[in-house]
Amino acid sequence: MIYLNERDLERIGIDWLALAELIEDAAAAYAAGECAQPIKPYLKYGDERNRIIAMPAFVSRPVRAAGLKWIASFPGNIENGLPRANSVTILNDPDTGVPVAMVQGSLISAIRTAAVSGAMLRKLVSEKEVPLQVALIGMGPIGRMHVHMLNGLLGDRISRISVFDRRDIEIDEWLKGVPAVIPVEKAASWQEAYRGADVVFTCTAAPERYIDEPAKPDAILMHVSLRDYRLEALSNVGTIIVDSWEEICRADTDTERLHLHAGLQAEDTLTLADALTLPLEQIIRPAGPTLFTPMGLAIFDVAVAAHYAEAAERLGVGLRLE
Repeated sequence: MIYLNERDLERIGIDWLALAELIEDAAAAYAAGECAQPIKPYLKYGDERNRIIAMPAFVSRPVRAAGLKWIASFPGNIENGLPRANSVTILNDPDTGVPVAMVQGSLISAIRTAAVSGAMLRKLVSEKEVPLQVALIGMGPIGRMHVHMLNGLLGDRISRISVFDRRDIEIDEWLKGVPAVIPVEKAASWQEAYRGADVVFTCTAAPERYIDEPAKPDAILMHVSLRDYRLEALSNVGTIIVDSWEEICRADTDTERLHLHAGLQAEDTLTLADALTLPLEQIIRPAGPTLFTPMGLAIFDVAVAAHYAEAAERLGVGLRLE
């Protein structure tokens, strides 16, 4: 069994194009019924904000793997100088069930999250006029990884990234180690970053919804953190893309609120797999913004972890456990 920590992942590096293509292939396998993924359970106790989630899956291609991501999200950790998210991913041999790899730390989860965003966004902006202006709300590890992804995958299409966080975060320290192709500037408020942006990323652990105004009609809303928009802010949305309706329409997500209070149904949405394959004119509607709201599929976590485990074997990275 091979053990990989975050330093091992950093040694292997991040190939955003390869990861985006891996996500596309895994999404196609999922849509074809070639994967197995039960609805993930939430372990909750004590503070209602906290949760530990089990995410098991089998993925058939482009890597063939089975495994489990076990991830804890404790928002109060931030005030105590600890990471909000902590996780471990276990991979099993898909034919024998024998554990073959363990990936420790939340970096692998952040890479997966940004890779899914990258796969979807490069499709959505493929015919957009450049340069594009990006707003990113939430200067945590997930937000930072999205800046990394934008630089690595779409750096030639984006003119600037405007970032905001309610905490006073030093931008140079936050961006340490991130490729510096796209200029990044701090905004004084979420409104300053949000208004007029072509692409909006929400990457927060906000305890309450705060976005209370609609985005411009042709904006792309990459809703990574799931619980940022008040209903009135989504009143003009044209297309809603989800990774899985069964996963996203629960746990008090903004999608579930649209379902409960605005009548949104599964048939009113597109799946990620469909959006990656359909012609762009069938995805983007001129009536309003395009909203991508992914809950996070375990197949992607397992596929990305297997991608890194294969690279580790090839490069001789990691610790061999007996």
